[in-house]
Amino acid sequence: MTARRLQAMYVFGILLNAGALVAAATNGATLYAVTFGFVMCYLGIRFWMVSRDQAASSS
Repeated sequence: MTARRLQAMYVFGILLNAGALVAAATNGATLYAVTFGFVMCYLGIRFWMVSRDQAASSS
């Protein structure tokens, strides 16, 4: 799988988790909201790692 496709999948996952986090927070499900926040952080780190590797390989 190419780095650009992985980046798109990570962005899509972050957006889905953001929607789920907002829905959980508005319904008062704090534990679910925190879990979605952790998943968003993980996906953000993975996105950063993939984009950093792509920038290093193109140099």
